[in-house]
Amino acid sequence: MILDHKSVEASQQQGPDAWHLRVGHDICGDVQQALNHEWLVTNGLGGYAAGSICGATTRSYHGLLVAALQPPVARTVFVSKVDEEITLPGGEVLKLGVNEYHDKVVDPQGYQYLQEVVLDGDVPCFRYRLTEQLELVKRVWMEYGQNTTYIQYTLEGAGSEIADESLTLTLVPFCLSRDYHASTQGSDDWHFIVDSQHNRCRIRAYNEAPVYHLVAGPSAFFSPTGLWYWRVLHRRESERGMLDQEDVYQPGIFRMPITTGMRVTFVLSAEQNLPSDLGGPRHEELVTAALVRHQRRVRQLLSVAERTVDNLEERDPVRARLVVAADQFIVARPNYAQAKVSRQPLRLAPDRKTIIAGYPWFTDWGRDSMISLPGLLLATGRYSEARGLLKAFASYTHEGLIPNSFPDQGEHPAYNTMDATLWMFHALGLYLQATDDWSLLKELFPVLQEIIVHHEQGTLFNIGMDAIDGLLHGGTDGVQLTWMDAKVDGWVVTPRRGKPVEINALWYATLTKMEAWAVRLSTDASHYSQLRTLVRQHFARRFWYAEGGYLYDVVDVDGNAGQTDASLRPNQLFAVSLCRDLLSGAQCASILQQVEQHLLTPLGLRSLSPTDPAYHQHFSGNRWQRDSAYHQGTVWQWLLGPFIDVHFRVHKDRDQLRSLLLTALDQLWQNCLGTISEVAEPEPPYVVGGCVAQAWSVAEFLRCWLLLQEK
Repeated sequence: MILDHKSVEASQQQGPDAWHLRVGHDICGDVQQALNHEWLVTNGLGGYAAGSICGATTRSYHGLLVAALQPPVARTVFVSKVDEEITLPGGEVLKLGVNEYHDKVVDPQGYQYLQEVVLDGDVPCFRYRLTEQLELVKRVWMEYGQNTTYIQYTLEGAGSEIADESLTLTLVPFCLSRDYHASTQGSDDWHFIVDSQHNRCRIRAYNEAPVYHLVAGPSAFFSPTGLWYWRVLHRRESERGMLDQEDVYQPGIFRMPITTGMRVTFVLSAEQNLPSDLGGPRHEELVTAALVRHQRRVRQLLSVAERTVDNLEERDPVRARLVVAADQFIVARPNYAQAKVSRQPLRLAPDRKTIIAGYPWFTDWGRDSMISLPGLLLATGRYSEARGLLKAFASYTHEGLIPNSFPDQGEHPAYNTMDATLWMFHALGLYLQATDDWSLLKELFPVLQEIIVHHEQGTLFNIGMDAIDGLLHGGTDGVQLTWMDAKVDGWVVTPRRGKPVEINALWYATLTKMEAWAVRLSTDASHYSQLRTLVRQHFARRFWYAEGGYLYDVVDVDGNAGQTDASLRPNQLFAVSLCRDLLSGAQCASILQQVEQHLLTPLGLRSLSPTDPAYHQHFSGNRWQRDSAYHQGTVWQWLLGPFIDVHFRVHKDRDQLRSLLLTALDQLWQNCLGTISEVAEPEPPYVVGGCVAQAWSVAEFLRCWLLLQEK
C-alpha cells in the first residue's frame, strides 16, 4: 500500500529544507549521476538556460542562452554551453567542463572537481575544488524580461601562496543558432560571422541569422579559433529515439585573470540594445546590480505569496521552493497585433501573461494553463496576472472554445480541446473565490454565455450537448480532444470519442457556476438550473459501473448509444473533486478505493489500471513507444492533486496525505533540481520522465501543500 500511517509522525513536521537545496560530491563526482541531474533558470519570456549539473548537454534542448525571440515562442539555442579552464600559477591546467561524445567518451572530466550544486533561491551555484585551499564558485541566472544570461565566477580561498597569486580563467563557449527542437550538422567550410573587440564578440551563424553577443569584463581578452566540435552526444535524446548527435561551433576563447575574492562575469545576450557599459570598467558593477534585481524579485515573489510573514523560506521551505518553481512557467505573451498597429514597443504587463506547460519543449497550452492557474497564480498571490490570463484566453474564444495550443512560430492557435474551456470556468470560479473581483465576472459573462450556447447547439469537432441526458459528447476521427491526447503518425492512441467522464464532471461544475453567477449578476438563471438538473439526473445512472465499483471512462463510445468503456482510469476522480452532489458518499468512497488500489504510486497516478490488457509497463523509448504508453499506464504527477482532494473529502486525514506528498517531493533533489517533472514510469522504481519541469505538476503540488497546511 502506498498510503499508510507509518510515516504520519514525519509528515507532521514542516517538511525537508527544500529552500537550501543541495546535492553533494557523492552525486556531482559520479559522472553517471551528474549527467542524470539537471538545472533550469528562466527569464519570464519563454527563454531559459538549462543543462546537466556537471555541464554536459544531455539534451538537444540544453543551452546557456535559449532565447524566446517572439515571446513566449520562437525559442532559439544560441550558446549551448561554456567550458571553464583554470591555469594555476605553476602552469597546471584544470579543465572543469564535461562533454560526452558519440562514442560515449567523456572529455574533459571536470565533474571530478565539482563538490556541490546549491540552489540560492532559484540561482544554481556550482562549487569546484581547485586545490586544498581554492574553490571556484559559478552562478547562473537570467535577466527577467530579457534574453540575457549571466555566468558569474568567484574565486574563494586563503591561507596559501597560491591564494595570493593571480590565476587565469579561460572560458570556452560553444555556439549554435537553431530552433530548440532541431539539431546542427557542421561543415568545414561553414564559419560563423564573428565580430570581436578585445573582450566581446558579436556573432551570427550566417548573414541572415539573428545576432547575439558574448561579453566579458575589461580584463578579458578574446582569441578567435573558429573550430567545430563534432558529434556531441545528447544521451537523453538517445533514450527518446531522437536525433542524438550534434556539432557545435567554438568561435574563440576568453582569457582573464582571477584572484581570490574576485568576481568575473560572462554575459550572453540576444538583446540588441545592451547597456553600453557592459564590458567596460563598470561591467561588474552592472552585473552586481542585475543580481540584486534578481534576488529582490525572488524576495517579492515570496512576500506576495505569503503576506503575513517576512521569511517564508525559513517558516515553510517547501512552500517557498514551490513558489519559486511556479514562477518559471509564468511568462509574457505580448499583444503583437496592438504593438504593430500602434508602432509602440512591446509591453510586458500582468494583463498579458500565459503559462508555459513544461520545460524544455512545451509552449503555452489552454488546458494546462487553466489547470495550473490555481496553483501557479492563486496559491502564490499573483491575482493580477491570473486576471490577465483569464481575460487573454477568453479573448481568443472561437465558436465557444478557447485555444488548445499556440504553435511554436506564432501561427493561429489550435482549438482541438473539449476540456480547456470548461477548465477556464473552474479557474475563474477559484479566482473569484480568492479575490471577490466581481467586475471581471461582469466583463466576461457575455463570453461565458456564448460558450454555453455553443456547447448546447454544437460546435467544432462534434462537441455538443445531448438534449436527452444533458451530457456533452465530442470527437471526430483523427483528432484528440481530451487531456489524454497522444497522437503518433496519425494514430490517436486514446480517442475517448463519446461522452468522457471528466468532461461531463466539468460540464456539470460549469453549469453550477453559471447558475450562481447569473443570480449574482441579477440575470435569469433558470436555463442554467434546468441544464444542471438534467445532467445531475443522468450522470450517475449513465456513468456508474456497479460491477467494478467505479465510473465508466466514456459512455456512448463513438456515438453508439449504450456502449461503454470500463477502463479504470483516474479521470473519474474529477466527478468527486469538482462536484459535491453528483454521486453518493458510498460511490465516492468506492471510486477512491479502486483508484488507490490500482492507480496510486508514490509519484502520482497511473493513467490506466495494470489489470487492463492495454496497460503499458514502460513509458521510456522512442516516440512510438512513448506516445503509445503516454496515457496507457504512465504515471502523471499532477493527478496527485485530485486524488488528495478526493481522499481528504472522504477521510479528512491531512497527516496521511502529507506523508504521501512529502514522498513525492523528494524529487526536488532529483532529476531537475527544485522542480517537479511531468510523468514517471508506472512500475518500480518509478523513474521520472517527460518534461523535467511541468506546470501542472508544480501547480498541484503547491495547491495541495497549502490545502494540507490548513487546520
